[in-house]
Amino acid sequence: MPGSSLTIRPGTLTEDKLIAQHFYQLWLDNQVPAEQIRPDWESVILEFLATAREHLGYQGFVALMDDQIVGSVGCQLFAGLYPLLLSQDQRHYGYIWGVYVEASYRCRGIGRQLTEVAVECLRSQHCTHAILHASTWGKPVYEQIGFTPSNEMRLEL
Repeated sequence: MPGSSLTIRPGTLTEDKLIAQHFYQLWLDNQVPAEQIRPDWESVILEFLATAREHLGYQGFVALMDDQIVGSVGCQLFAGLYPLLLSQDQRHYGYIWGVYVEASYRCRGIGRQLTEVAVECLRSQHCTHAILHASTWGKPVYEQIGFTPSNEMRLEL
């Protein structure tokens, strides 16, 4: 939209429900049928946000176009999948998740800017790496920012 201005700022506690809605919609947009999503999804996400904020340095960000929230992202310290034995100066990972932009605002660089703000937030927390899991559509955007494909291996069970 000509003349529209984009602002990205930290999300507030009162915007957690909107961030939760964006995360839910992200799954729907990635072809996950609604019946495969827990009916209590909102309370699960809100509880997760509260815990992550308290223990993992969680910070959400929202993208506003002319004072309307059109996207969001979350980032936090990565809790790990196994005991962390390496020193923090070697391995202090941050995780970016829930990069979401409303459909009518996509392909304008908003997702990229949200991701870059999350990267800077993790950098300010002295993270050594930022990790995320990309959708097919997001992967090229993240690679342009500098993310490299990882050696994550997966086996369907």
